[in-house]
Amino acid sequence: MGLAVTCWYQAKLEVSNKMSKLDVLGVKVDNVTMDEAVGRVRGFFKVDRRAYFATANYNRAQRRRYVVTPNSEMIVAAHKDKEFTRILNQADLAVPDTAGLVWASRIWGTSLKEWVAGTDLLERLCEESARRGGRVFFLEGPEGLRSGAIAAENLKKRYPKLTVAGTAVIAYADEKEATAAIKSASRGREIDLLFVAYGHGRQEQWIARNLPRIPVKVAVGIGGALDFAAGVQKRAPIFIRRLGFEWFYRMVKQPWRIKRQLALLPFIFLTFRESFKRI
Repeated sequence: MGLAVTCWYQAKLEVSNKMSKLDVLGVKVDNVTMDEAVGRVRGFFKVDRRAYFATANYNRAQRRRYVVTPNSEMIVAAHKDKEFTRILNQADLAVPDTAGLVWASRIWGTSLKEWVAGTDLLERLCEESARRGGRVFFLEGPEGLRSGAIAAENLKKRYPKLTVAGTAVIAYADEKEATAAIKSASRGREIDLLFVAYGHGRQEQWIARNLPRIPVKVAVGIGGALDFAAGVQKRAPIFIRRLGFEWFYRMVKQPWRIKRQLALLPFIFLTFRESFKRI
């Protein structure tokens, strides 16, 4: 009976997830608010707990989940890379991590509810983990600002009940070292949330390859969110964020990002081309 209830709940959740997705130039993005995104992750934990108690044949590796945070740059990259598109579309949750996606959806007449910033999602999920007594792990590469340890301390101050199983600075290519560090930190018990900061594309590929082999319930690709949580990078004032111009604020503060912002021109072109197709 327990197994039947679990299967019904899982099927209901998957149908609901599929219905709430919006196609953004080939990438399926969940049409969720921040609260709904956090609730969705909370739902992953509930389903897995039901499944664990319902059947002796429960396979944890098969039920591990991953979350992606598509932004305009990632959509353009996926448009050129079908494998990257596949990885994004197989994610259990894909949140719109830029105002550009909301802007494009409004042009098409199928508006996304809101921009769900990956930086804010990191904090909200850490808050949720602290609430439920779970553990988190931060993984980043050496080429960045190495802010994971500082971010962990800041988040623990903000959420005193948060348990950080570990932080690691390990090169993207050193997968055996990274997976070994996560297994060691788990101490025989699954880690609730793994946050991977290797930059878009690489972090999603790393998660897709390694998630079945590590004791983690949910993995999340978070890009540069650790830098903001650590305070080594400053976010735009709230009113600028609400206007959707945080990208411009960052470009002014970090002129080297101009080259990356120019990469968004193809997104604008593809958005209007798609709008003409839908007329």
